[in-house]
Amino acid sequence: MIKFEELIESLILPLVAYPEDVEIIKVKEEGENLEYKVLVNSSDLGRVIGKGGSLAKAIRTVLYAGASKEGKRIHLDIDGK
Repeated sequence: MIKFEELIESLILPLVAYPEDVEIIKVKEEGENLEYKVLVNSSDLGRVIGKGGSLAKAIRTVLYAGASKEGKRIHLDIDGK
């Protein structure tokens, strides 16, 4: 069974300058639907999202693949604080 919080953390932490500011919040879990919100330091937001959203898209793709393997659907929001 995939621990999505750990997977998200392993994908996000190497990208940020302030890893202590990263928060991963499980917003909801209803049946096969999961929703997570990641809060990063506002100065790290661009690093996590990437140019044109390319890094955020890649992170979501990895999460979607893992969730699909578990028979689940996942949604990820990334925001600054």
